[in-house]
Amino acid sequence: MAGSLRVGIDIGSTTIKLVVLDEHSSIVFQQYARHFSDITAALQSVVGKAHRVLTQKLMSVMLTGSAGIGLSHSLGLPFVQEVIAASTAIRNIMPFADTAIELGGEDAKITYFKGTVEQRMNGICAGGTGAFIDHMADLLNTDPQGLNELAKDYKTIYPIASRCGVFAKTDVQALLNEGVAKADIAASILQAVVNQTIGGLAQGRPISGKVAMLGGPLHFLSELRRRFIETLHLTPDQVLTPDCAPYFVAIGAAMALQSEPVPYENLRRKAFPQLTGSRQEREEALEPLFHDSDELAAFSRRHQASRVVRGDLATHTGETFLGIDAGSTTTKLALTDSQGRLLYSHYGSNQGNPLETVIAALKQLYAQLPDQVRIAGSAVTGYGEHYIKAALDVDNGEVETLAHLKAARHFAPSVTAVLDIGGQDMKSFCVKHGVIDSIVLNEACSSGCGSFIETFAHALGMNVADFAQLGLQAKQPVNLGTRCTVFMNSKVKQAQKEGASVSDISAGISVSIVKNALFKVIRLKNAAELGDTIVVQGGTFYNDSVLRATEQILRRTVIRPDIAGLMGAFGAALIARDRAVAGNQSSLITAAALERFTAQSSSHRCKACGNQCLISTQRFSNGKTFHSGNRCERGIGKVQAKDPLPNLYAYKLQRLFQYEPLAETAARRGVIGLPRVLNMYEDYPFWFTFFHHLGYRVVLSGQSSRQLYEQGMDSIPSDSICYPAKLVHGHVADLLQRGVTKIFFPSIPYNRQEQPQADNCYNCPVVTSYPDTVKTNMDALRNPAVTFYHPFLPLPHRLPLIDRLLQELAAERISRREMTEAVDAAYAELDRYKADVRQAGQAALAHLRLSGGVGVVLAGRPYHLDPEINHGLPELIQAQGLVILSEDAVCQLGEVERPLRVVDQWVYHSRLYAAAHYCASEPNLEFIQINSFGCGLDAVTIDQVKEILETRQKIYTTIKLDEISNLGAARIRLRSLLATRNERQLPPAISLTQRPIRSARRSLPALLPDRILLAPQLSPVHFQFLSAAFRQIGLQLAVPPLPDRQAIDEGLKYVNNDACYPAILAIGQLLQALQSGKYPADRTSVLLSQTGGCCRASNYGAMARKALADAGFPDVPVLVFGQSTPAKFTGRLSLLRNLIVGTLYGDLLMRLLYRVRPYEQQSGAAQALYDKWSAKCCRDMAAGGDSCFSENVRAMVREFDQLPICDRRKPRVGLVGEILVKYHPVANNRLVELLEAEGAEVVVPDLMDFFLYCAYDGKIEHDLLAGSLFAKWKGALFIKLAEYYRRPLRQALANSQRFAPPLAIEQLAGLAARHVSLGNLAGEGWLLTAEMVELIESGATNIICMQPFACLPNHITGKGVLGELRRSYPFANIVPIDYDPGASEVNQLNRIKLMLAVAAENLPQS
Repeated sequence: MAGSLRVGIDIGSTTIKLVVLDEHSSIVFQQYARHFSDITAALQSVVGKAHRVLTQKLMSVMLTGSAGIGLSHSLGLPFVQEVIAASTAIRNIMPFADTAIELGGEDAKITYFKGTVEQRMNGICAGGTGAFIDHMADLLNTDPQGLNELAKDYKTIYPIASRCGVFAKTDVQALLNEGVAKADIAASILQAVVNQTIGGLAQGRPISGKVAMLGGPLHFLSELRRRFIETLHLTPDQVLTPDCAPYFVAIGAAMALQSEPVPYENLRRKAFPQLTGSRQEREEALEPLFHDSDELAAFSRRHQASRVVRGDLATHTGETFLGIDAGSTTTKLALTDSQGRLLYSHYGSNQGNPLETVIAALKQLYAQLPDQVRIAGSAVTGYGEHYIKAALDVDNGEVETLAHLKAARHFAPSVTAVLDIGGQDMKSFCVKHGVIDSIVLNEACSSGCGSFIETFAHALGMNVADFAQLGLQAKQPVNLGTRCTVFMNSKVKQAQKEGASVSDISAGISVSIVKNALFKVIRLKNAAELGDTIVVQGGTFYNDSVLRATEQILRRTVIRPDIAGLMGAFGAALIARDRAVAGNQSSLITAAALERFTAQSSSHRCKACGNQCLISTQRFSNGKTFHSGNRCERGIGKVQAKDPLPNLYAYKLQRLFQYEPLAETAARRGVIGLPRVLNMYEDYPFWFTFFHHLGYRVVLSGQSSRQLYEQGMDSIPSDSICYPAKLVHGHVADLLQRGVTKIFFPSIPYNRQEQPQADNCYNCPVVTSYPDTVKTNMDALRNPAVTFYHPFLPLPHRLPLIDRLLQELAAERISRREMTEAVDAAYAELDRYKADVRQAGQAALAHLRLSGGVGVVLAGRPYHLDPEINHGLPELIQAQGLVILSEDAVCQLGEVERPLRVVDQWVYHSRLYAAAHYCASEPNLEFIQINSFGCGLDAVTIDQVKEILETRQKIYTTIKLDEISNLGAARIRLRSLLATRNERQLPPAISLTQRPIRSARRSLPALLPDRILLAPQLSPVHFQFLSAAFRQIGLQLAVPPLPDRQAIDEGLKYVNNDACYPAILAIGQLLQALQSGKYPADRTSVLLSQTGGCCRASNYGAMARKALADAGFPDVPVLVFGQSTPAKFTGRLSLLRNLIVGTLYGDLLMRLLYRVRPYEQQSGAAQALYDKWSAKCCRDMAAGGDSCFSENVRAMVREFDQLPICDRRKPRVGLVGEILVKYHPVANNRLVELLEAEGAEVVVPDLMDFFLYCAYDGKIEHDLLAGSLFAKWKGALFIKLAEYYRRPLRQALANSQRFAPPLAIEQLAGLAARHVSLGNLAGEGWLLTAEMVELIESGATNIICMQPFACLPNHITGKGVLGELRRSYPFANIVPIDYDPGASEVNQLNRIKLMLAVAAENLPQS
C-alpha cells in the first residue's frame, strides 16, 4: 500500500467538511456539504465521494465539530475539539497569524495567538453565526450568496440586533415594511454579525495584528469579510483569507491525528456500518398527537364546522369591501360583500417585499373583478399598515388586534379568547362582557411562531406543508422543550441520533411552539382563564399538528376557522364595511393607477436634535410620502405645535442636564468627567453640584448613540447583559477620547428610601456594581495618566457619605469643611430636581383634568430617559395625542396596599408599585411599563404591577426594549391598548379593599411534628443531612428526588420565564411534588432558603407563593428560611448548630470524594466509602446532633486518605458560580459526572463559604455603606461559631496526605479584594471572584464559571472579572457557561470540551 493518509471530518451544526491529507500534509481531497440535520446520510455521501482517494490506503480518522461529539462515541473514532483543531491548522499553515475569527453554523470563535493564547466561543445564543445569516437571507427571499450580492450595492447601514435571530427578524421585517432598500438591509445584517462577534467574544482584548478569517460564512461571503475589515480598521496585509478557509477545522483535525493508521477497508467494515446501526438511548417521548386513525378522523370532522360563508365573485353585483393584512411574513387579501360572505381571498409570502406583493395581489384581484362590482370600502392592518395605506390610498387603517377580534366575533359572537400565531408575531386577548379585557403580544421571542416551523422544515430540506402533515403520524413526538429557534437545530440532530423520525420531530416542534405561546408569551397558568369559547387563528394554525397540540395542552376544544390565516384581512374587510358610507366609492388605488404606480426611496440623517434619526422616505406616484425612522415630526419637516402635550420624559431630560459647567479658567481643581449612564439619569444633579461646588469643571459624556455604543463594545464582558449597561463602555470611551483623564463613576448600592413601608431601598446589581466591571475590562483605564474613581458609597447617609468621600478622594486634598458644604449643596440640588419633577407631574395632571384627555404613565428606570435606550417611545406615545408622565412624577400620589406579595426592596420598583396604584384609580390614566431585555429584576415587578392594575380592571402593557431601534411592535401594543380603551365600557370601579392583591404574605402556621416541611433539592451532597437536622428537633423535612423534565416544565408554566433558572427549577420541583399527592396540602408547608440583598433571589418566596396559588395550592404556606422565619422554629439554636454540622459534613464528603474518585484503583470504591459515611453521619445527626462530629471527621479523612489510588495526573477543574447551578446536578446537566468521564478531577468550593460570606457582609456593609454595628457583630458571631465546628475538619485535612484545608473567609476576602471591590454583595458577589482566585492559586487553573442565563450579579463578579483574572494569571483557563431551560447542551458540551482540551495541553505545566 502507498503512504498513509490522514482524514479530518468536521461535522458542524449545518455542514460537513471532509479533508484528506497525504504524508506531506498536502490536501488530496476535500468536500463541503450541508447536512440538513440528516448527518448520517450526509456523512455517508461525503465519505462515498472520497472512496476513490481512500481505497487501498492506510488511513487514520479524526472527528471534530459541534455535531461530531456524539458520533465519535458511536463510531469509536477519536475526537478533537474544533477550536483546538483550528489552532493546530493555523500554527502549521499560518504561524504568523495573531488572531483567528471563525464563524460556523451555530458557533462563533475567536482565538488569540499573540502572547497568551486565548480561545473564546459563543455561549447560550447563536446570534451572529451562519444559521443567523441563513435565517436573515430567507427573510429577504434569497440565500446567503444572494444576500452577499445584495450587500455589494448598499448605501446606508441600519442598526439591527444580532444577539438573537428573532430580534433581528423584528428589525429586518420592520425595515422591509418601511420600504428600505434590500441592499441596505443585507449590508446591515452582515454588520450585525460583525458587531455580535466583536461585542460577544472580544471582551476587552483588541482584535489586531494579522487576522485569519475562517469558516464557511467568512469564506463564501465577501461582504461579510468587508464589514469585519472596515469595523476593525484592518489593512490589506493584516487580512488572512486562505483558499481552504472552510476546511481549516477539518485540516486541523487531520493534523492532530496520533493514532496508528489502518487500512481503509478495515475501517469501513468496522466503523461506518454503525452509522445506520447505532442508536443512542431515546429521551422520554411525548404523548402522540393522535392514538389512531379514528381519533384523527373525528378531529378533522369537528374542525370542518367553522367554515366561512363564501359567495361567487363572478356573479356578484354591487358593493364589496376589501381587507388587506400586510403581515410580518405574509400578505393576505379578503374581499367580502355586505353580508360578510367571502368573495375572494389571497394568501402568500411577502417575499421580503410587502408593497410589491400587495400590488401583485391587487392586480390579480382587479383582473377578476367584474364590471358590475365596485369596492366601496377598504381597510389595511398588520405590520405594514401605515406603509400600505399611504402608498395605495387605502380608506382605513386598523390595529391588528381589533381586526382579528372582529373576525373572531364573526365566527363566534360569544368568543372569550383569541389566540393568534402568525409568522413572526403572536397575540392573545381575552374578552369579557363583549370587549377586550387583556392583551398579550410576544415581546422578544418568536420561538412560538410560524417562522419557527418554517426554519426547521427548510433545515430538513422540506416544504412547510409536508413537514407539518408528518407530525400527525408521529408515534413518539420528541420533547424539545421551549428552546431558542436558532439552537433548536442541535436538539433536533440529537433526537435524530436517538432514532427519532421526521414525523416525531415535526410533532415535537408543534408541541414546543404551543408551549412557547401558552407559557412563555401568554404566561397561561390555567386554561379556565381563556373561558369556554376560544378562537385560534393565524397561518400557523393551518398546521393540524399545532392545532391538535393546542387542544391537548389546553385540554379543551377550540374553534379554528377554515380561513385561520386570513382572519386579519377578513376582519379588516368587515371593518371597512362597517365604516363605509353608503353610496361612496373607496379611495383605494384604481387598476389603471396601479399599472402606473412607482415608488422612490431616499434617506437622510436628521440634524434637528441629538438623536440624529436616520429617516427613510418613500415617495409614491400618488403624490404621498411615507417616512420611517423619525422619532418626532421635526425630522420630516413638520413644525412642532406651539403648545405640545406635556411630556415628562422630555422635561426630565432637559431639566436633568441643564447645568452649566465652570469655565476652564475658573476650575481651580481641574476637570472631572461623569458618564451619562445608569443612575446618573437621576443622580447627576447631585454629582454635578458636588464637584461644581468644589471647583471642578464637570464634563459630561456625549449623548448615547449607536456609534457611541460601538466605541466601547469590544470591552463588554457579557453579551447577555442589558443594553443600558453595554452603553456604559461607550460613554467612558467617549470621555477618554475627549481628553478627560479623571473620571468619577460611583457604585451606589442603596438609594434614599422613598416609601417608608418598603422592605429596603436597593439599586439593582448592575446599577450598583457596573463601575467595577468597567474598571476591570477597559484597558484604557489602566493608563497611569488616567484616574478612575469608582467607590462604593452610602448615598442615603450624609455623615458616612462625607467620611467615605474623604477616604476615596484623599488624593484630591479636599478639606472636611469643603466636603461637607459640597455634599449638603448636592443633597439640596437633588431634592430640588425631584421636587421639580413632581411639580411638572402635577401640572401635567392638571392639564389632563382641564382638557379631558388621556395620559400614560410610562414607567421604567431613570436611564430609560435616554433616547438611545427608549428609541423614541415617549414621542411615539405623544404622537397618539397622549400626555406622558413618568413613575417618579406621580408615585407620591399613590398609596400602596401592603403587604405586597413581593419583597419590595428596590427603590425604582417601589416607585412602580406606587405609580401603578395611583394609575389604577385614575380613569384618565393608562400604565405602560418599560422593560430592558436581560433585566432579571423585572421578573419580580412585571407580575406584581399587573396584579395591582387588575384590581381596577386596568389593562397592563409592557414594552421590552433592547438594541432594537424599531418600534413597530411597540406601536401595535400602544394602539391595541388605546383601541381597547375606546371600545370597552368600564364597569364601576371596584375598590382595592374589595379586590385585594392576591397572594399577599400571610401569617404562618405553627410548626408541629405532624406537619411536613417540603424543601426543594438544591445540593444532594448537603441536603441529605437536612432531614436529619430537622428530625433532631422534632420536625419532618421532606426533600423530593432530583427533578426531571416535567418539573422544569411546571416551573416554566408557573414562574415568570424571565426569572432565573434556580427559581424555575426549585419551584417546579415543589409543584411536581405537591401534584404527586404524596404531600397533603392541608398539612404541608413549603420551606425555601433565600438570601437577602439586591439579587432577585430575595424574591423566591414571592414567586413560590404566586406559583402555588396559580397551580391550585393557595393555602400551602411558604416559609422563607433566612428572613424572619426562624422565629417559627422551636430549638432554633440547636437547629442552627445542626445545620452548620450538616453543611460541614457535606463539604467534607464532597472534598474527599471528588479528590479521590478520579484516581481510584477499584472502580466504585470511593463511592462506596462515601455512601458508608453519608449514612453514618445522617444517623449520628438524627441521634445527637454534633456529638460524634470531630471523631467522624477524623475517621473520614483517614479512610479516604488510605483508599488505594493510581499515581497519574489529571487536569483539575474548578466549578464556581451561582449557588444552585454550582451544586445541583440537574441544573448543571450533571457536570461533575461529565468532567470525571472526560478524565478530569473536579474541585468544588465549600457551601459553608457562602454562608460565611453572607455573615462577613455585615462587616463590609458597616465599613463601606453605613451598615449597622449590630449586623456586623451578628455576622462575626456566626463566623466564630461556624469556625469552631470547622476547626477539627481543618485540622484533619491539614494533617492528611491528599487533602488541603479550606481558607478562612477573611483570607478569601483578601484574595477577592485584589481584583474587585468587596462592596459587590449581590448574589455570590465578591465570593465568586475569591473562589476563582483560590482555585487558580491552589493549582486548579481550569475553571468553569456557571451562571443562570442573565444572572445579574454574575455579570459583575463572574463574567465581568474573567479578563482581569486572565491578565493576572495568564495560564488560567476559564470558560463561562450559561445554564437555562432552553440552553443548548451541545453548545455547552462543545465549550467544556474546548476548556478540557486546553487543560490537557497545559497539564505538564500545571
